[in-house]
Amino acid sequence: MSGSYVAELVKLRKRSTTWVLFGTAMVLSMTFGYLIPYLGYVSGDDNIQTQGVPRAQVLADMLPGGVVGNAIGGFPVFAGALALVLGALVVGSEYGWGTVRTVLTQGPDRFTVLAAQLAALVSVLAGWVLGNFAASSIASAAIALAEGQSMAWPGPVDLLTGAGAGLLVLTTWAVLGAVLALVLRGVALPIGLGVVWVLGIEALFVGVAGSVLPELDVVTNLLPGVNAGALVYAALGDALGEAPPGVTDAVSGTRALVTLFGYLLVAGVLAATTVRRRDVA
Repeated sequence: MSGSYVAELVKLRKRSTTWVLFGTAMVLSMTFGYLIPYLGYVSGDDNIQTQGVPRAQVLADMLPGGVVGNAIGGFPVFAGALALVLGALVVGSEYGWGTVRTVLTQGPDRFTVLAAQLAALVSVLAGWVLGNFAASSIASAAIALAEGQSMAWPGPVDLLTGAGAGLLVLTTWAVLGAVLALVLRGVALPIGLGVVWVLGIEALFVGVAGSVLPELDVVTNLLPGVNAGALVYAALGDALGEAPPGVTDAVSGTRALVTLFGYLLVAGVLAATTVRRRDVA
């Protein structure tokens, strides 16, 4: 297991796509969490960024006290879609390259290879979360210094809760992407279906159901994006300013936590069953 895990980490580290996806997630986080709000703040009251929101609140959301929200606020939708792409690439690329048979003939059994791929994927996502927190912390500190504001940081418990929630959200999307790639034996179709679902179909379904058929809440409240947003909402608590896209209180934090773990469990069983029964010849 350890050898397969290290091999998967080396592949992910050397794959440029990993760094491109991580860089894209960080740029989006910095742009929508700091750059656009700060430009809106310094330009005065007459702009769309501060419309209906006090300028003091816009500034407060960018200070160190709001670092958790800015670090993980985009995880349910934008960063989640990128994590899904990474998960699909980790598993699906082996089928695209025709290397899955070579990997399985080198010694490790099928379950070991799958476990190593998922473990390496979670390790990389943990690095994403830490990198996003580091970048958000630097940006928050810089704005606080520039505006002469307090350097009051969230407590360790709040930071760990936010990081844990963010990692669970990204892991859920990534594992779902990996399972799609495993079932469909490729990369392009799983990425296309997954990204369209994350960025469009689920939000459209929730919006239509909420306005036309409220009785469908029992269904929409089981969707992965809804629960990812609810978990982030619960993790932020009082530190949440204006809610980012996809972050809502549709369900409680406890229910969201259980639902996301349920998705991971089902995805793991499906992946293990597919790997065990499929003929890769």
